[in-house]
Amino acid sequence: MSGATAFFYTDSMLKYYFGPEHPFQPIRYKKIFDTLTEIGAFGPSLVHIEPGPSTRDELRLVHTDTYIDRIEEICKLGTGYLDGGDTPITESLFEGALAVTGGTVACVDAVAKGEYQHAMTPAGGMHHAMPERGSGFCVFNDTAIAGRLAQKRYGIKRIAIIDIDAHHGDGTQEVFYNEQVLTISFHRYGQYFYPRTGAKEEIGKGKGKGYNLNVPLPGGTQDDVYLKAYDRVVRAALDAYRPDIVIHQFGADAHFGDCIADLGLTTKAYERIAETTHDMVHKYGQGKYVVTGGGGYNIDAVRRAWAIATCAVSGAYPYDPEALHHLQDSLINQKANCNREEVGEVVDYLMSEVLPLIR
Repeated sequence: MSGATAFFYTDSMLKYYFGPEHPFQPIRYKKIFDTLTEIGAFGPSLVHIEPGPSTRDELRLVHTDTYIDRIEEICKLGTGYLDGGDTPITESLFEGALAVTGGTVACVDAVAKGEYQHAMTPAGGMHHAMPERGSGFCVFNDTAIAGRLAQKRYGIKRIAIIDIDAHHGDGTQEVFYNEQVLTISFHRYGQYFYPRTGAKEEIGKGKGKGYNLNVPLPGGTQDDVYLKAYDRVVRAALDAYRPDIVIHQFGADAHFGDCIADLGLTTKAYERIAETTHDMVHKYGQGKYVVTGGGGYNIDAVRRAWAIATCAVSGAYPYDPEALHHLQDSLINQKANCNREEVGEVVDYLMSEVLPLIR
């Protein structure tokens, strides 16, 4: 197995586009790639590869034929919405969704085959899509497809999916809720915060009971509180589960400068999350680690967070590690402090009541 990290990006991912006024702008994918190129990150330890589009058979691992056909047909029309109004249809969207999903599929293939130890794509992480419907800017759930691909194509039994997007990965949770696939989600939670799921009591059902871990966070959660919870929960869960592969949805919309979520992370936190998870992954399964994109609507914050995380995972540090941390990210931001006791109670509940169920 190569110790290098593969970085899958193609300009076809830019076709995953909802229009000029939409908060989701795929240009962030290119800006991440361009930043890594400009700082000289690509080389022996970080290799850029252009992935092809996903196939229908790969989409069928999670989605129904009826849904796939419907998406293809309505994208030809180029008008309307995929859901109640948040996810508009454009003519390029179907092709872009295949490109985005193809990047995630290529990551799993590269790692499972042993061609690369780690694989990353700045796209993907479309965790809201359900088998028969899309929502929340998500057409095909490449995160769930990655898990199914590991199961069906490569026979990998113990799969862990970690999701740090500011929004709960409801689609991924639904797909694996009754299975012994470990899913861990850290997300903003509240009565009116999309998608209004992800309470700590949602722990899985049947054979999957105890394998679905949610860490709902109050508004304003900052680095120290988040990282303490992340380290405790993820470390304990991976120690109990001992995964053969880890799939990491690395959404960057928990950054304090994001315009949609109201969490308070800095780029320092994203660097620490990447380093911590990378170190944990290397305790199991020869370090098989797949990292995909997700949310993030402050394009500059996403660009910097993802470039920093890519260097942390790959070990490609051609620059001063501080160079991509904005000065403001080193200061205490102006968001209100979160309820630390509330987060601590969630973590204690998971540690005492849920993690003992993992076998």
